[in-house]
Amino acid sequence: MRSRGFTIVEIVITITIMSILMVLAVVGVSSTQSNARDEERVSDIEAIAQNLESFYVAGHDGLSIKGGLTYPATVNMTSANILTTLRDIDPKALTSPNAATSTTISVTNATNSTQTVTGVSPLPTTATYVYQPLHSDGALCTSPTTSGGCRKFNLYYRSEKTNAVQMITSRNQ
Repeated sequence: MRSRGFTIVEIVITITIMSILMVLAVVGVSSTQSNARDEERVSDIEAIAQNLESFYVAGHDGLSIKGGLTYPATVNMTSANILTTLRDIDPKALTSPNAATSTTISVTNATNSTQTVTGVSPLPTTATYVYQPLHSDGALCTSPTTSGGCRKFNLYYRSEKTNAVQMITSRNQ
């Protein structure tokens, strides 16, 4: 007599194959999502850098900086006034994909003038970007009206996929 069901071996093999395929799908989706967040970080940093370059050329009437040829100092880039300083920027570009909320400003000011991906303080996380304005002598620019203004900047962000800190520099070095 012949039975019409599946044997235990056939069921175990089918479940094993399905489990392997599910693991591969989950790993692929996770990798794709981290790549997408890294691409968003790059896009955000490029938008911030472009707006900083526009600020350098045009200056800003609402601040004590007129006529351009200086980047915003740390005092101009706090979360309270960054949207006033970079008035043409899309606010979404100021929020990292890993930020706590969609309205969190992810740009943090550097507290030192070390211009390396390991020496800048604070180090960026996947949820923060670091802005480092510098005087022409390399000192941290905390005020736009001292020592000839802020003549260059560095932006730092951390890649989620490689966990490495990346640095973008201003056109005017």
